[in-house]
Amino acid sequence: MEKATFAGGCFWCMVTPFDELPGIEGITSGYMGGAKENPTYEEVKTGTTGHAEVVQITFNPDLFPYERLLELYWQQIDPTDADGQFHDRGSQYRTVIFYLNETQKKLAEASKQTVIDNGRFKKPIVTTIEPASVFYEAEAYHQDYHKKNKQHYKEDRQKSGRDEYIKEYWN
Repeated sequence: MEKATFAGGCFWCMVTPFDELPGIEGITSGYMGGAKENPTYEEVKTGTTGHAEVVQITFNPDLFPYERLLELYWQQIDPTDADGQFHDRGSQYRTVIFYLNETQKKLAEASKQTVIDNGRFKKPIVTTIEPASVFYEAEAYHQDYHKKNKQHYKEDRQKSGRDEYIKEYWN
């Protein structure tokens, strides 16, 4: 098994695209990229810890290669927005591909170049590619939020504008 870590705005919305796909063994919501040790959600959501909300995906690369994870990741985000994602604003909702090794770094850089080259976006691609740092698991109530709080998740996702954006740019 390998791990991949992506920041793409609200972590609740970043779980569902990867959930229950063949080769995906687990998805954990958490925080990465900041200086504060053991941050809480209440601290991260203020935007003062430097962390981003992330999903850490455990996957079998023989069944679901890292390149496919990257393809799916790009289709979930607005890679031109440096100030957050959709209705979630602030650095804690920035887009980042956190790489765990040089192979992931090279594949992430190649995937970003593909997004740039395809000309789909008029504005510059601002998603960053950074070395992974310490992953802090989010509180239990954030794990599988889309399953435990179906109605609230559905309402939050609907008002975010994420799905309309995905339809416009990726379908």
